[in-house]
Amino acid sequence: MNHNIIVRVATADDKKYSETITTEMEESAKARGTGIAKRSPLYIEQKMDEGKAIIAVLPDGTWVGFCYIEAWQHEKYVANSGLIVSPPFRKTGIATEIKHKVFALSRKKYPDAKIFGLTTGLAVMKINSDLGYEPVTYSELTTDEEFWKGCQSCVNYEILMSKGRKNCMCTAMLYDPVEKAKEEAEKKAALLAQQKPPVTIEAKEFAANSKIYERFMRLKQFMLLKGRKKKDNEEPNKKSSLLSLLFFW
Repeated sequence: MNHNIIVRVATADDKKYSETITTEMEESAKARGTGIAKRSPLYIEQKMDEGKAIIAVLPDGTWVGFCYIEAWQHEKYVANSGLIVSPPFRKTGIATEIKHKVFALSRKKYPDAKIFGLTTGLAVMKINSDLGYEPVTYSELTTDEEFWKGCQSCVNYEILMSKGRKNCMCTAMLYDPVEKAKEEAEKKAALLAQQKPPVTIEAKEFAANSKIYERFMRLKQFMLLKGRKKKDNEEPNKKSSLLSLLFFW
């Protein structure tokens, strides 16, 4: 990876890249033989104004990559959409960094939302999986009609509709913050259950001197038992002496 690449939240100053970004999105979709929701330069600029996009650039201003956030169904669902990397910078790992940044931005802006994505790319699936996404059925995604309209530009749209919008060529992946929180809580509980209580200095000293303590306890028990036996033996002698004295009088 080129460590000079700057990956950050896009601002209004980055609108100059909007034409380049949308053109590259279209070209990339054609090359893959799939489609993504077509977005106009104006739409991309809007995302920049809202602080809902991540851009990657070189210090000299060369555009490297881009991705943006879309909220659906009253912000219950969030999609990290339009991931695109300039051809010279592909297979450098920059896509992973952009995805991580846009994921973090999504969690910050919409902490309670489910984050999802539809993709045919194995590389994107791997990145999503590393972030905690899990493969799901389409029924677990947003029901917002505006989102699904975005699939109309895809060459596989007919397949999607013929399947009743329940399946298609893309793999659906979802990050559910509630489920993840439960998983983390269960993991912590399991780890705590496995952990042994910390060994104190006193406990270590006791363990080291356990042989001595054992001998001491045996000696103590022996002395107590011996004393009891002696006392038991003395009692009959005292009784017989008293009887003798009474008899004498």
